[in-house]
Amino acid sequence: MNPDAPTLLVVDDDEPFRVRLGRAMEERGFVVTLAADAEAAMAGLTEAPEYAVIDLRMPGRSGLELLQALRERDPNTRVVMLTGYGSIPTAVEATKRGATAYLTKPADADEVLRALLGQSDEPLVLGETPSLARAEWEYIHRVLADCADNVSEAARRLGIHRRSLQRKLQKYPPQK
Repeated sequence: MNPDAPTLLVVDDDEPFRVRLGRAMEERGFVVTLAADAEAAMAGLTEAPEYAVIDLRMPGRSGLELLQALRERDPNTRVVMLTGYGSIPTAVEATKRGATAYLTKPADADEVLRALLGQSDEPLVLGETPSLARAEWEYIHRVLADCADNVSEAARRLGIHRRSLQRKLQKYPPQK
């Protein structure tokens, strides 16, 4: 291990993605630390990393809270926020709190590397604007996940009948 290699913290609750990205970044010369959530990330740090890749939505504390904690520890840490639910308000909030870039999943290691090093064309990368059907599908699944997959509770929060929600959940996600 090279003692001069840059340090990178990868925090994502999606284990296969986290491990794959960590391995790819190690191949690109980083010393990588992996964590499944914000609490594990902060508990495992002895010093602030030079770079961090953080998932926006995780169990427990959100990626935005972790971003703020990392920036308080070391304002020079370059942070890229990743999310499967890209939106303008969360992108603006992430950049206000100090994120270098905001990428929507799926993002490959080269995209993440360019964003970490500030080599992307734009400091804020939102990806293609989803169709209304896709945005609705993502929102419904986000609410369902927040309700621990309880369809009745999700239907109540969405203000629709449980059976209507069940029909929507049987559909495949729209492509764009």
